[in-house]
Amino acid sequence: MDLGRRLGAEFFGTFWLTFGGCGSAVLAAAFPQLGIGFAGVALAFGLTVLTMAFAVGHISGGHFNPAVTIGLWAGGRFKAADIVPYVLAQVVAAVVAAAVLYVIASGKPDFAIGGFASNGYGALSPGKYSLTACLAMEMVATFFFLIIILGSTSSRAPAGFAPIAIGLGLTLIHLISIPVTNTSVNPARSTGPALFAGGAYIAQLWLFWLAPIGGALIAGGISRWLQKE
Repeated sequence: MDLGRRLGAEFFGTFWLTFGGCGSAVLAAAFPQLGIGFAGVALAFGLTVLTMAFAVGHISGGHFNPAVTIGLWAGGRFKAADIVPYVLAQVVAAVVAAAVLYVIASGKPDFAIGGFASNGYGALSPGKYSLTACLAMEMVATFFFLIIILGSTSSRAPAGFAPIAIGLGLTLIHLISIPVTNTSVNPARSTGPALFAGGAYIAQLWLFWLAPIGGALIAGGISRWLQKE
């Protein structure tokens, strides 16, 4: 598959993840009477990955996340030369998705930008968790996300079920970590909303690049041993 089509698939997949997942938080979860709650937001993120993994995963591999791209490279499953194009496509998609979401959300008369589904630690953490706690959560959650991805897409795993395992894995991660960091495990997803939420959230973006990529690199290295033929 040529690189242009693979980047297009990554763009649409990451757009849908950011728009659907963050949109459920910004639009639906803002109305308690709708009953979506944070469990609904967690499910929404899982469904975005599950649906787009089935829709375009066969084109690009269905990364939709810089940490996944880097983790797959660390696990020996992705070419180093394609990392930068993939990451750029993912980040641009997340920013565009956040911009579209902002246009829609700001159409409400009493709209206030607030955190705009951004991630944060300390005062910007939903539960006011410390930097150390948030760093640990993001690293551990991303580590296991990559273990799920690398394992379920192995040639020895049951064929055709990987998107389900990955989507449910991401849902579980959100159920665990929304109170701590509002759940990143995806630097692109963090970057898009933060650019609209403003300075304090932008200043904390470093953690939501460092921790997910660190967790992904460790998972990739361990998976080389764990999944070895």
